[in-house]
Amino acid sequence: MKKELPACPVETTLMLISDRWKVLIIRDLLGGTKRFGELKKSVGLISQKVLTANLRSMEEDGLLTRKVYAEVPPRVEYTLTDTGYSLKPILDSMVEWGENYKAQNQ
Repeated sequence: MKKELPACPVETTLMLISDRWKVLIIRDLLGGTKRFGELKKSVGLISQKVLTANLRSMEEDGLLTRKVYAEVPPRVEYTLTDTGYSLKPILDSMVEWGENYKAQNQ
């Protein structure tokens, strides 16, 4: 079943990436596939529970895929989908804006 999306495209985008952690997860997955532990380290001070919840939400929204390997111990890898990768220009703009803001306020 498809989600009911807001009429405003800006609101739709914010609905998908408004959580601070989601943007950082996308940032880290732009470099390629990562395992859960790698994401937990690279994202920063995020609990396992919050990371899991965000990854599940992003998978439901079609931003990333989760691949589980039948191994002991279990191995799970996360990769951005094409939709997830399509957010790269937005993150690039956020980087540029953040750098300019920091330069003006130091």
